[in-house]
Amino acid sequence: MRRAAWWAAAALIAHPAAAAPVADRQLAAMAGRLFPSLAGHMPQLAARDRRVAACAHAPACVVEAAILRDDERATLATAAGARADDVRREVNGLNEVLRVFGSGSVPRYPLIDGSDDPSGSTAFTTKVADAIDLAGAQRRDPAVAGDISLSLALALLDVNDKNAAVAFEPLDQRYNAAARARAKTLDWSRHRYLAIVALGVGPEDLATPLSGRAKLNVRMAAERYAAGAAPFIIVSGSAVHPRDTPHVEALEMRRALTERYAVPAAAIIVEPYARHTTTNLRNATRRLIALGAPLDRDMLVVSNAPHIDAIAGAAFVERNRRELGYQPVAVGSRIAPTAIAVRPSRAALRVDPADPLDP
Repeated sequence: MRRAAWWAAAALIAHPAAAAPVADRQLAAMAGRLFPSLAGHMPQLAARDRRVAACAHAPACVVEAAILRDDERATLATAAGARADDVRREVNGLNEVLRVFGSGSVPRYPLIDGSDDPSGSTAFTTKVADAIDLAGAQRRDPAVAGDISLSLALALLDVNDKNAAVAFEPLDQRYNAAARARAKTLDWSRHRYLAIVALGVGPEDLATPLSGRAKLNVRMAAERYAAGAAPFIIVSGSAVHPRDTPHVEALEMRRALTERYAVPAAAIIVEPYARHTTTNLRNATRRLIALGAPLDRDMLVVSNAPHIDAIAGAAFVERNRRELGYQPVAVGSRIAPTAIAVRPSRAALRVDPADPLDP
């Protein structure tokens, strides 16, 4: 017998037997994006299942019970063999989602991350209860294969509408098809840089689609592209500042490049996920890898001088170590007050589910 027993014991939700489970495409995409080493590979954790069952559907208890303990993380890592490090990192990320969206723990960046409802509020408590019900309803979905911790973490993100990790998929088919086609026949050696990375800088109000500083970054990128510095411009930035803005920095910068500076679509690579400078450079590297670019040459990052100062400083190396656990790029020469060369690293492909909106 599979895990239906503990769901029944916890009185979560009863469903009639079905010939085949309903598969949720978004659930599958989120599971694969955030927890690729856990989804479909979770062995049964009997002690965790008993903890959940003992909660009798009390929301706060269920969330706490679903958080994986150190010994359970070790068990999963041991079972994963060569994927042990990935599993440990994904378990830590899964637990972080449960704590932030289920228990109200403070996220890494509280101004832009976490639930939109204050911890302890009626709205917050209601969403947690709804997430537990949703987790029960989706327990037979192939994406979670009956695992309560995985199902609940994804349900908490779902009821909070925090699906940013897959919001633009399939990214390269929807936004970067022309650039991908061009890259297949490109002689990368003809240009000094692999790409010019224009960093997003959010405005301070919900109505403004593109801040003045972002407009400056767009112009600087267009000028360097026109001078032949690189075959592509990567526009990088999500819908970040201010919180709940409808404007995606990368898409607004792309619009400005095409409409104001006549940069062809085949020369623009959209990276609409980054929420931080660390992930601007990490995600830009991911897009170059997807295009088959050689990683033995530099990207050129353009932004306002204080932003470039931050990238050039030792604190940025420490921030990457603290938040990502590695260096997504090697910072190189300062080309100008508003431009710096960086060397991409294949380590950027590593998933960071502790940041579920930008993993």
